[in-house]
Amino acid sequence: MTATDLPRPELTGVTGVAETLLSPGLLAALPENTSEAPWTVNCSAVLWTGRPTAAARAALAPQLRDSRAVVVVGGMVRYLETPVGPYDEVFGIVMVRESLTRTFGHVAFMAVDSPASLVGGRTNWAMPKTLASFSGGVGSGRTIVARGDDDKAWEVRATPRVVGPRVPVRSKAVTRQEFPGERLGDSRLSAKGRARPAVVDVQVASDGPLAGWMRPGRHLGAVAEDVTFTLGVPRLLG
Repeated sequence: MTATDLPRPELTGVTGVAETLLSPGLLAALPENTSEAPWTVNCSAVLWTGRPTAAARAALAPQLRDSRAVVVVGGMVRYLETPVGPYDEVFGIVMVRESLTRTFGHVAFMAVDSPASLVGGRTNWAMPKTLASFSGGVGSGRTIVARGDDDKAWEVRATPRVVGPRVPVRSKAVTRQEFPGERLGDSRLSAKGRARPAVVDVQVASDGPLAGWMRPGRHLGAVAEDVTFTLGVPRLLG
């Protein structure tokens, strides 16, 4: 049986690490997608970077595992305005160098506390969202915690300490995901807001491979404030 033969292939045919797999019970309870791409959102976030390991390359979609992973980006996001309402999110992205001048990010892990966001993320952009619960908040000296729901035993904690002034930031990036049917697709992201550099204390625990590539410890990162970004309609490759 292929992914496209499973119930709701737009959800089950999305590639992600073990912590993102959807149980039959959760799958049966999820709503339909009511908010197609593009999405424009407003948020605050704690972000951090780390060196890629062999486990980071193994976390890539099968078609991307011959690529060169250059950095891992982790994040905890508090969305204030989105097409599906406010929600919290944790993610792990493996950044890949495509050429001397081009990189893209592959979202290998993502969890939210909104079923509507879960469905939208998987259906619109093939991002492997699962459900989690969150506590704490975003800010210097504050700890934000994400814990796996749906019988998943994982936890991510992030506590940033700001070490520099607030500066305006603008960013453009590309995410590359594997859609159902083993099709790769690129989605463009453009963002603007403010951020302060920070040292982020990260703790990761999981029964699966998550801690092997979203590594615990102290990492360079940032606290981002009043960020607005748009994630566009994906372009299928090939």
